[in-house]
Amino acid sequence: MIQVKNVSKKYGEKNILDNVSVTFPKGKITCLVGGNGTGKSTLLSIISRLVSRDQGEINLVNQEIVNFKNRDFAKRLSILKQANHPNVRLTVKELVAFGRFPHSQGRLTHQDQEKIQESLVFMGLVDIQDQYIDELSGGQKQRTFLAMVLAQDTDYILLDEPLNNLDMKHSVEIMKILRVLADEYGKTIIIVVHDINYASSYADYIAAVKDHKIIHFGPTDEIIREDIMKEVFDIDMTIVDNCNNKVCIYFK
Repeated sequence: MIQVKNVSKKYGEKNILDNVSVTFPKGKITCLVGGNGTGKSTLLSIISRLVSRDQGEINLVNQEIVNFKNRDFAKRLSILKQANHPNVRLTVKELVAFGRFPHSQGRLTHQDQEKIQESLVFMGLVDIQDQYIDELSGGQKQRTFLAMVLAQDTDYILLDEPLNNLDMKHSVEIMKILRVLADEYGKTIIIVVHDINYASSYADYIAAVKDHKIIHFGPTDEIIREDIMKEVFDIDMTIVDNCNNKVCIYFK
């Protein structure tokens, strides 16, 4: 599991995270939800060691993350950020192969090739593996970057708004894939999403962020409540049960 204890972060005088503590359960999907600028993406960046924290502690499998060697850490935890724009022209397969770098250090073995192929198959990219990234649709690009993360083969996967710029069909496809990764492969997935209905439909746990703090955390059914949604998003919602999922209606 990932344990975050009393983590804070400021940029100058601006609070980004304020004494955040949360434990992300192993083998489950946790969605971070809340308004813009509340610190959700920063929290993922701190957990993944891309951004330093001002104070606090973060443990991965009961070890402080700063104590991991870079290569060992990258074998355990992967992250997909919002903006992904390779500076070189790569094919789908070449980009996916980058996920094996922590294992191969650039010298791909037979096992690495197998992992790359498994990821291409899993994400439905075999037919376009020789196409260049800049020739793909938004949904194909996102599946390619996710395949790269899968090829890294970590137990912990952090995704920062992976549904951005995707239509409904591709967004649902991505969330269903994440559900399989958690349920069948035991992956621990932490994902930032803006549409509360993707969280309510696919997450096991929800962390609701407001004013740079996690103000509510728990199983999805316990968090998707009208009073909590009002507190988190500052708008009225009607919660409707639909096929064992709760749907948040906020277009009024």
